[in-house]
Amino acid sequence: MGRLGYQSDAQSSLAVSYNSLASYGASLYEALTVPYAPYEKIGIQGPDGEYRQLATSLLQIENEFYTTIRAKRRTKRGERPLHALRERGVEYVEVRLMDLDPFAPLGITASTMRMLDLLLLHCHLSPSADDTPAELHAIARNKLHTAQRGREPGLLLERGNEKIALSAWGQQILGECEPIAATLDAAVGGAAYRDALAAAQGVMTEPETAPSAKVLHAMARNHGDSYVRFVLALSLLHQGALKTSPIPPHASRYLERLAIKSLEEQKKIEATDSVDFETYRARYLSPDLLKL
Repeated sequence: MGRLGYQSDAQSSLAVSYNSLASYGASLYEALTVPYAPYEKIGIQGPDGEYRQLATSLLQIENEFYTTIRAKRRTKRGERPLHALRERGVEYVEVRLMDLDPFAPLGITASTMRMLDLLLLHCHLSPSADDTPAELHAIARNKLHTAQRGREPGLLLERGNEKIALSAWGQQILGECEPIAATLDAAVGGAAYRDALAAAQGVMTEPETAPSAKVLHAMARNHGDSYVRFVLALSLLHQGALKTSPIPPHASRYLERLAIKSLEEQKKIEATDSVDFETYRARYLSPDLLKL
């Protein structure tokens, strides 16, 4: 979630509260309905009639909310995501803070996914006071500093009214995950969760084992410090690995049937479409569709 990540500087003023579904929904409702001056200047359509944007609010649609975790719920046809969420509650959370692992053919390893399980369970089980706008902005600064300078020795983060070293805070959180890892391993057998946790703890004590450091080392050692050459080499390597692991025939047939069905449904929708785009846009983006 660094400056080069998938985010918007315009949203730096947006402080969405996670204290409750009501506060989360209210924060997003305001961002989706209140006009944002810089976007008002742009306008929805230009003099030539071409669309420049869908709306003039800070968030034009819910999926433009760029954050590390979003509360989600499946929607009905034509339903706004925020309305579905406020009406029927949180169905799942979308974790959006992971970069693709360039060394893994699938972009993420089983060990990393297990570590995510542990961290999310830790968050769920740990008591937490209500957030405040000041804390939300401090968290944003912490994330930026970690993304940009996470391997820097002695890097300090903000925790309430104190400064704490990233390594010390990280070790504390990972230590609190140990009982969770032990419980999961006891339930499923083996030691995979404890191994994943140990790997994460190793990165905290030896930052040079972090993925970002491994990328730099591989570039220098094998690719003349060329990122393009590094990425191309790994892409070809992963292509070969995936081609030697074909999709099972039953899965392939299922996906083919799914594609055919999707195209058929698309044709039906388009055949019965009788509303022009502007009418649909105004109707879909109406604040009334977001109310309970």
